[in-house]
Amino acid sequence: MTRDLAGCNVVMIEDDPVFGRALVQRLRLAGVTTHWAQTAAAGEALLRRHRPHLVLCDIRLPDGDGEALMLRLMPELGGVPAVMMTAYGGLDQAVRLLRAGADDYLAKPFPAQRVLDKLRAFTRADDGAAEAADLAAVLDPPGWRSPPMLAFQGELERVAPAEATVLLTGESGVGKGVAARRLHTLSGARAAAPFVVVDCAALPAETAAAEAALFGGEDAPGLVEAAGAGTLFLDEVGDLPAAFQARLLRLIAERRFLRIGEAAPVETEARILASTNADLPARVAAGTFRADLWFRLSGITLALPPLRTRPDDLQDLARHFLHRFAPSGRSLTGEAMAAMLAHPWPGNVRELRNRVERAVLLADGPALGAADLFPERATRTDPAPSPVPPGEVIEAATGTEPLSLAEARDTAERAHIQRVLARCGGRVGDAAGALGVSRTTLWDRMRRLGVSAR
Repeated sequence: MTRDLAGCNVVMIEDDPVFGRALVQRLRLAGVTTHWAQTAAAGEALLRRHRPHLVLCDIRLPDGDGEALMLRLMPELGGVPAVMMTAYGGLDQAVRLLRAGADDYLAKPFPAQRVLDKLRAFTRADDGAAEAADLAAVLDPPGWRSPPMLAFQGELERVAPAEATVLLTGESGVGKGVAARRLHTLSGARAAAPFVVVDCAALPAETAAAEAALFGGEDAPGLVEAAGAGTLFLDEVGDLPAAFQARLLRLIAERRFLRIGEAAPVETEARILASTNADLPARVAAGTFRADLWFRLSGITLALPPLRTRPDDLQDLARHFLHRFAPSGRSLTGEAMAAMLAHPWPGNVRELRNRVERAVLLADGPALGAADLFPERATRTDPAPSPVPPGEVIEAATGTEPLSLAEARDTAERAHIQRVLARCGGRVGDAAGALGVSRTTLWDRMRRLGVSAR
């Protein structure tokens, strides 16, 4: 195993089964977690669920082309490096993708070592500051201050000291991993023990290999043993292979497991947490997920609300990511904030992070506008807008159905209040004076429109 790449993960979109399998095996031997999709649709699903250290994408795919896929997803990938793979005749497309934001391309066939070298180069920068920021975000999570998230945090704090298994549900990218780490930090003495993550979607398809990774053998401990008396987090447990579900059921029910090649069971003191973005009851009804495992996992179920229902958290998170990726000298315009509030955020917090990171890297000016956060809208072929009379407000494009008159009025009012608050340094009294309304009236408007003083 290549120690400096252990813990890295790659999403690969490649339809050639022979080439893809060989590359996956080589990457996994180097300790790189590799998620492999063989179609554009499956690759898009993987990229909406994982934030990899590197994306490898073939240009020619059976259900479309990698060029269209990456052009569509690059705004959401943030600073994640993307390397295109192409055989003969695809170099012109590779060049176009480099100009659009891809980081490099590889002409097939190529040795797997080329990928490892590129991954090492992309991850060479010191990640200490990012890790410190991640820890701070767990101890005092940004985006947890809206009423839905305050209620969720209250539930989390009540179940944290218990021993019971907890299942975290919610859409992809909503922050289930942060919630699991938060629960671990609140669990008393257990917080000093390891927090071990099992990416269920990345477990090897072969049952024996999956068992070795989770339970270990004579030569090396598995992930369960590594958790010790801490927390074992089963991320996206709905993707657990069917053949492996019985082994997990026994682990949860009996609190013990068998190492590969050994007959004596090993006790575990680890608390088990799990997460899923899947409809597990529907999978139970379809026969693809064990009912008894579902009952064991779902004794305590906590659901994270999607980002689109939490406008106060959206603004808090946007400023958090802006400060993280551009500590000084960058800001968000009122139009950018209005566009973010109108966006449905199908990728939730992960999408917001990636959009802000990419805008910071690629924007020219100090103030990030709506076009910096949503560059894909500039490629639309909508008819040119009619001239707007003086005094009218030009709304930021949303990419959704046309707003009703009430929605358009609220969007414009929200953006104007945000601009005035920004000019007044967040002081509500000064902003109320500038707007010609009382402080109480402004607070009521801000509450109705989901505007935060921050």
